[in-house]
Amino acid sequence: MAIEKVAVIGAGVMGAAIAAHVANAGIPVVLLDIVPADAKNRNMLAEGAIAALLKTNPAPFMHKKNARLVTPGNLEDNLDLIADCDWICEAIVENPAIKQDLYKRLEGVRKAGSIVTSNTSTIPLKSLMDGMPDSLQKDFAITHFFNPPRYMRLFELVGGAKTRKEALTALRDFADVKLGKEVVDAYDTPGFVGNRIGIYWSSVATRSAYDLGLTVEEADAVCGKPMGIPSTGIFGLGDLTGIDLGPKVIASMLKELPKSDTFAKEYDPDHPMVKTIETMIADGYTGRKGKGGFYRMNKDGGKKVKEARNLKTGDYAKAGKPDLASVKAAKKGLRALVEYDDKGGEYAWAILSKTISYAASLVGEIADDIIAIDTAMKTGYAWKYGPFEQLDQLGNQYFIDRLAAEGLPVPDFLKTVGDRPLYKEEGTDAFYMTVKGDYAVVPVADDAWMLADIKRGREPVMSNKGASIWDLGDGVACLEIHTKMNSIDQDVVAMLQEAGKIDKKGFKALVIGNDADNFSVGANVGLALFAANAAMWPVIENSMSEGQNALMKLKYAPFPVVAAPAGMALGGGCEIVLSAAAVQAHAESYMGLVEVGVGVIPGFGGCKELVMRAILNKKRPGGAMPALAAVFEAISTAKVATSAAEARDMLILRPEDGISMNRKRVLPDAKKRALAMVEGYKAPEQVEINLPGPTAAAAFDMAVSGFVTMGKATAYDAVVSAAVGRVLSGGDTDITQPVTEKKLLELEREGFMKLIHNHKTLDRIEHMLTTGKPLRN
Repeated sequence: MAIEKVAVIGAGVMGAAIAAHVANAGIPVVLLDIVPADAKNRNMLAEGAIAALLKTNPAPFMHKKNARLVTPGNLEDNLDLIADCDWICEAIVENPAIKQDLYKRLEGVRKAGSIVTSNTSTIPLKSLMDGMPDSLQKDFAITHFFNPPRYMRLFELVGGAKTRKEALTALRDFADVKLGKEVVDAYDTPGFVGNRIGIYWSSVATRSAYDLGLTVEEADAVCGKPMGIPSTGIFGLGDLTGIDLGPKVIASMLKELPKSDTFAKEYDPDHPMVKTIETMIADGYTGRKGKGGFYRMNKDGGKKVKEARNLKTGDYAKAGKPDLASVKAAKKGLRALVEYDDKGGEYAWAILSKTISYAASLVGEIADDIIAIDTAMKTGYAWKYGPFEQLDQLGNQYFIDRLAAEGLPVPDFLKTVGDRPLYKEEGTDAFYMTVKGDYAVVPVADDAWMLADIKRGREPVMSNKGASIWDLGDGVACLEIHTKMNSIDQDVVAMLQEAGKIDKKGFKALVIGNDADNFSVGANVGLALFAANAAMWPVIENSMSEGQNALMKLKYAPFPVVAAPAGMALGGGCEIVLSAAAVQAHAESYMGLVEVGVGVIPGFGGCKELVMRAILNKKRPGGAMPALAAVFEAISTAKVATSAAEARDMLILRPEDGISMNRKRVLPDAKKRALAMVEGYKAPEQVEINLPGPTAAAAFDMAVSGFVTMGKATAYDAVVSAAVGRVLSGGDTDITQPVTEKKLLELEREGFMKLIHNHKTLDRIEHMLTTGKPLRN
């Protein structure tokens, strides 16, 4: 069955955000909640939730227009709105009795075969379905989203003994393709997968920090990046999610867990850390949403100062930067961290020994395999490595031996594994350890894979230090950039040039993409700074020409070129996207021309492409100036689209370009798009456009001068913006004289070279390299 309309019951933070993400998929969704007592507006909760979503940052909607797909209502007057919905997702208070009352009401309204699910995080399905009619039980499942639903990729799916397979398949496919989720099939056990391990991990990490005498800052320094965990660490995470949430979730978990469970046996309600958290909540220190939490912002002499809480006294003091040798040792790996003889190493082992052991004891009980558990922790808690991937880094035999030496229990699963790795690769296949202790092939779907699956056990078609070209099969090649942050240097440009001739090696299409978090952050400005400081001006200009030529050859290649961006595609990375014949972007692509931030202008054809798209856009407002003004504003303010949908507004993506919601489907979808374009493909014809010339440039200068006068821009911002304006206006021309792409590229080089000679631009580049932040000089 196809899911074409959705209802979400419960317009709280989670329910509203789920509705927003369904709308992001282009699916109409009904959002219902109760009618508050004495409410003048009976839909106030749902309508208020939508209004709040539009103001929330980071944005739950990928584009504000998606809010139009959400229909607000209430459960008293508008329950009939669910009658034609294919999926009804309940996201109300975590109380089984209240949930069951709602399900009984839904039974009288929903259409036959519609799916009903709960977003519960801890209540087992069997408890929710106790006493419910078979007609509901066969259509019921748990669909657990993680917050915030747009950004957290985990989707836990739990079916009951009577749940139809067709219903689970429909939910699985919808979550994967439409919502972009990593679907983990979980068993009907307390906390399912992510929270079963994650809540235990957080409890262990906070208690151990207290017991070992670490400060909040020290604990977060260890239980953060060194362990492959987000930089918030454990206490920063508590502040972010809300400190008052923890005790509620733990209480719910303990209520359902068997007394034999490790968490149930270890949890001590009288532990000083538990009491500390209770005191903080009572005093209003619930994290970022309260007066503060483990950290808080205070003022000292008119300046904001970050303070950290002393776990034992409750006092706050200026947060320090911990200097733990174990954290530095962690650069050599996880094993070096846990073996280091200081409190940081001791703390890391305390967390990992318990968390990994707990995860190992649950293999086969909460999910089928270790892949599901690792996936849950990586996509639900944003860990870089799941517990079994961490175990491979430590070495299973080392882990077993150390547990035994310390008198700690060794899970049976780990004994079965012995000295073998949990994951391994042989030839073109990857393998994982099964519950029974033998290896099985890691499944890879035909339409959902990463480049790593193609590269495994194979050699590239060609390669250098900056980029490689791989054979995706079916006559399609893939250009992969693999520099640091996928920045563009001469090696990358050289491979772009080779990619423009890939048809000579028998390929009929090219995809440009990679598996990295970011497609490309743009040019390697460090190299530009070095060359400028050495006065290597011809080298810089030649590099620009080579980059421009490489992208022009790709644009006019006799075969289709499809860019497949994901994450950041900034500066030169964005210019690669602009040069492609088509784009298949991940929904979470953040694209823009940001060169003004380092005091230069786009120099690989970015100005050229956007100005041509603006002028040739059939939907542009009357006259050239409004279209040019929008492009000028985007480039001169270094505007970055916060989603692929927003990139369409900026003309970085065209209406016909595709968007994939699931990261694992970006490259497969790009390959399909490239193959679909092959038959009868012809390179685009070169066109000329008419631009206003100096009159438009003067108008841009006046607008920026106004911002300088108001103090919203610096005098040098005006200099850089003037260079942008000269390119976009066409230089020394007028509206009657056609301007070629070649001319626009010359103007880009001219403007770039003039700015790179200026010491203020070099100051901006150096400041960005040193601090990671733009300099407003």
